[in-house]
Amino acid sequence: MGPVRLGMLLFILTMYSAWAGMPKEEDDDTERLPSKCEVCKLLSLELQEELSRTGRSREVLELGQVLDTGKRKRHIPYSVSETRLEEALENLCERILDYSVHAERKGSLRYAKGQSQTMAVLKGLVEKGVKVDLGIPLELWDEPSVEVTFLKKQCEMMLEESEDIVEDWYFHHQEQPLQHFLCEGHVLPATETACLQETWTGKENTDGQEKTEGKEDQDQEEVEEEEMTNTPGHPKHDPEDL
Repeated sequence: MGPVRLGMLLFILTMYSAWAGMPKEEDDDTERLPSKCEVCKLLSLELQEELSRTGRSREVLELGQVLDTGKRKRHIPYSVSETRLEEALENLCERILDYSVHAERKGSLRYAKGQSQTMAVLKGLVEKGVKVDLGIPLELWDEPSVEVTFLKKQCEMMLEESEDIVEDWYFHHQEQPLQHFLCEGHVLPATETACLQETWTGKENTDGQEKTEGKEDQDQEEVEEEEMTNTPGHPKHDPEDL
């Protein structure tokens, strides 16, 4: 019995050593801080969306005061006014807290609004009575993560440093996408712009395979159904024959 236990122990130690020496790419991508490229990408996306929301306003602002000299107030369309930009920038980075970490996605796509697929699965397990321990109380699961909080702080810093660039774009270069003008043109070196090309297509890249959201469960059900109907003792019937 002794030699068997010793052999088993040596086997376990060998397997652990091999595992410990493996690169931890997945672990590194599971918990990490956002890059400068990702911060700039989300900052420009949020600002562009907010400006798009208010861009069709036909409101006209009256600026200045009527002086004794007879000068009249200036009338400026809200859509091209400094006021519109200031309102769009107000609490811009606070909206980053609406993002969640979608750990099942790769690159910058891990940051998106709404509940992640991983969190949805975990909550589903809890609802079924399965004990899930994330190290934090259940009521804190939906609070902004460390990554998202860091993302917000970096957004605030980048916005403060790039305020003049954003104003230059707003008043003189809106024919260019903000992401291109700000991130590629001023904030990021050419070697660090890869995340700007990443776009969400509704598919996830997991272990090198692309899977469409909502289709995995359907495929699994079809496989189980096919296995059931093809199992001896469970002949496959046409619904009309039943």
